[in-house]
Formats: sequence, structure tokens, C-alpha cells
Amino acid sequence: MPQPFISVHDLCMDFNDTRVLNKVSFEIPEGEVIGVIGRSGAGKSVLMHLLRGVEDPPTGGSVIYHMAACDRCAFMDVQSRAGTRCPECGGNLVAVDIDLWDPMTDGMKSRVMNRTAIMFQRTFALYGDDRVIENVLHALDDIRYPQELAVARAADLIDQVKLSHRMMHIARDLSGGEKQRVVLARQLAKNPAMLFADEPTGTLDPETAKLVHGMLTDVAKRNTMGMIVTSHFPQVIEDMAHRALLLVDGEVASIGSPAAVIRSFEKDLIDIEAAAPVELGEKILAARDITKRYISVDRGVVKAVNTVTFDVVKKEIFGIIGKSGAGKTTLSQIIAGNIEPTSGEMNVLIGDDWVDMTKPGIDQRGRAKEYIGLLHQEYDLFPHRTVLDNLTDSIGLEFPKELAMRKAITTLRMAGFSEERAQEILNRFPGELSDGERHRVALAQVLIREPRLVVLDEPTGTMDPITKQDVKHSILSARDEMDETFIIVSHDMDFVHDICDRLAVMRGGKIIGIGPTAQVLAQVAEDEENRN
Repeated sequence: MPQPFISVHDLCMDFNDTRVLNKVSFEIPEGEVIGVIGRSGAGKSVLMHLLRGVEDPPTGGSVIYHMAACDRCAFMDVQSRAGTRCPECGGNLVAVDIDLWDPMTDGMKSRVMNRTAIMFQRTFALYGDDRVIENVLHALDDIRYPQELAVARAADLIDQVKLSHRMMHIARDLSGGEKQRVVLARQLAKNPAMLFADEPTGTLDPETAKLVHGMLTDVAKRNTMGMIVTSHFPQVIEDMAHRALLLVDGEVASIGSPAAVIRSFEKDLIDIEAAAPVELGEKILAARDITKRYISVDRGVVKAVNTVTFDVVKKEIFGIIGKSGAGKTTLSQIIAGNIEPTSGEMNVLIGDDWVDMTKPGIDQRGRAKEYIGLLHQEYDLFPHRTVLDNLTDSIGLEFPKELAMRKAITTLRMAGFSEERAQEILNRFPGELSDGERHRVALAQVLIREPRLVVLDEPTGTMDPITKQDVKHSILSARDEMDETFIIVSHDMDFVHDICDRLAVMRGGKIIGIGPTAQVLAQVAEDEENRN
């Protein structure tokens, strides 16, 4: 049994009067991959930050790192290397135990944190205008890696994440899955002893997610690197972790083998039948030969969307699926009027008038945009404004407080909150919510504007299966009660199966299939099987 690397004792965390972690205790041996699973708001991200030593200190308890510190320089390693020579300066590595949150060990805390790295959910911390290799070189420069060796090291790291064929591409031109792999290469540049991966693949398609999971697992094994992975998805934990920990309302409910912990997590998950068919209305959107071309410095002309044609009818829940880089997000931005296509028409029915979104002006695109809501996968909330302010500010109108609160609570319920929880969070700031809760507030921000057409780009990327059911019913309720029409861009095949009336499949900027959901998903599964 490897010796312990991190020991967590009775860890507690309060925000105002609310306890979000309560007496959490466990150990992580050297080189172990431990998966942390739980519902949105269970405390997973808070635990991750406390283990890494960032943001506010815990209310109680301790996080002890068992390490080996060089007696000459700032280098640190896992404790099993104590008694050996420092690879940086040749000094002696001496065993030390460091209480990460003890203010008396501040100097040691920074040394510990230098040997850890983190991948956040939904955040691609990249230099968007720089090439892939330049992004990795920046990371090496941050740790003062020898300049004469940096290019070769950067190339090795890019090769490790299987991205050598994108080495000279501009970062902003990459797909979501490719960006996440550059983030991983940048983190590996630090040669971490522990990697924290917070929902690292929540917004990626299943095939790309599996690729990233495999890379993370391989890198951990090759470098004897410990890893903590949080996820709402049982399959992620099962694929990657040696052990799993289930958090329920801030407490450790179960710890053990991934299979046993996942069974415990899923016992409250009740299968709900797919949405019953409803009577759909007349056509509300008609896209004709929509094309969007970009000029890229390294790739020349890029056809992000290539002669796409489809219709959507009132009250329909229309899904757009495809791998990372297929053109889904660009198409969703064109539908919302945020990007002007190179050619084609995007006609939307407003009242009794057809409005062409490709034409600028207050009587064309400007008029239609008022009635189209978009929730992008890289959404943002104002961190210093309460949930209530974030919601009411998005309307742009002054409301009496009583009416604003009533409207906000109604909309939060549509976004998957219980009425009790909606009232609890109204006066909280986004930083006091879980990542899944913040995502649902962002969804409520869109719905509170009462759009006629709602475009949701990866609406379930950071949601646990139970919360996804809540959001599913919220969308169905909004359709039934408010005559809403939804376009859902997603990698989540289970979610689109349960909720979408029809699906369009995108590949290489084109729609290669369109039709009833069950029929399209069956064809996708058959195509995948034939390719394998």
C-alpha cells in the first residue's frame, strides 16, 4: 500500500450561515486517482479548492500534505522520495508534513502549491491569439524552465496530449476538446505531483471526453501523479478512478470502489420516461443554405458552417448534435444573431412577420434578437451582484422589489430549483453557489427575458443526472406553459434522447442527418459501430 500523500481531517466550510462541507475526512495515497461524485451543490468544487489551498480557508479541520522538501532549494516531491537527492540542485530531500491551512506554514504552502495543478470546468485558460506551442511555452516560462530546452519540452507535452497535428494552430480556432487538451499540456508543464480535474470534460462530446480521460489516466500512471477528479457522470469516475468518494450535502456518504460508490449515488435516480409527444405549431424558424467562413492564419479558409438548411416549428424542442469542432456553437450563434453568416438566410417568425436575421437593422436582426435567448456554454454572471440582481438586470427594466422577487423565483423554478432553494439563493452571490447552481441561474437569466425561441448550448454539461431531470422538466414546463420553442446544442445523448422531438447531426460544418430523435440516434449508433 503506497504511503499517504494527503490526509484530510474533519474538514468544514461555512458560507455565511450555511455549512457546505461538514467533517470531511479521508486519505489519498501517493499516485492514487480518486473520483469525487455528487449532485450539484454537494460541495465537490469547494473541497477541490480547499485541497489545493486557494480562496478562503476552511472553517475547521486540516489538509495535511506528506512530502519531501529539499534542504537547499524550493523543490518538493512526494514523501517516498525522502532520503534521495533533489533533481533540481542536488540537495537532500527531507520528509515533512505540512498543514496547508496553518498560517505558520505559509512559505511551505506556496512550495506545495507549486507541485499541484488544476483544470477547471468550462474554463479554457489560454492565450487565444497565440499558437498552441506558444501557449505551452508560456507555461514553461512561468516555472522558469531552461529556455534552451523549452521548445523540445513543449513539443513533448503537446505530443503527450496527442495534439501534435495542431501545434501551430491559433488557440481560439480550436474546438472545445482541443482547447481542453492544450490546458492539460500547460498544466503538465508544471510536472505536478497532484492534478485536480474539476469536471474536465463536462461539455465535450462522448468520444472526445473518452480521449481526454484516457490521456489524464495515462499521464497520471506515467508520472506517478496523483489525481482528484470531480464529476456528475458515473462513467467518468468508473473509467478513471481507483477509488471514489460520494458527497451528499457536504458530507462523505460513501467511500470505496467506484462501482460500489456509483451504486450508492444512483439509488435515488429514478428513470423518467421520454417526453410525451405534444401538438406542435407552425414554422417559427427557417434556415436556408447558411454558410460561415473564417480566414485563419494557419488554416486558410475554414468553413465552420457549410450550406446548412433546416426548419424549426413552434413548441418544438430541436436538438443539434455532433463532435467538438463540428460547427454547432457557430450555428447557435448565427441563430441568436450574434454572428453574421457569410451567406444564406436565417428567417424567424416574429408576430406575423418573417424577419431575416442575416440582415442588420432595428427592423430585421435587431427586432428578432429581442425575442431570442441564448445560453452559451462559456456563460458568465456578475460576481459582485446577487442572484436577484443578476436576473433582474438581464431584463433591463426597473421592477418593484416584490414583483422582481416573484418573477425571479418563478424563473428559477423553471430552471430546475425548488421554490425553497430559489428563495434561499436570491440574495447570495454567484461565488456562494455550486457550479451546477450557477449554470442554472444563467439559464434563468435567459428565461426571465421571456424569449419566443431559446437556444441552449450545452445546457447540461456540469449537471448531475438528478439535476438534469429537473432541468428537463423545466424545459418541458416552459414549452407547455409559455409556448416556448427550444434549440438544444448538446453532446449529451441521453438528455437529447429524453427531451428532443427532432435532431440534426453536424459533421464538418454540414448537417449530415435530420429527423425524429430515435431514428437519428439509431443511425448515429450504427455509424459509430461501423467505424469501429
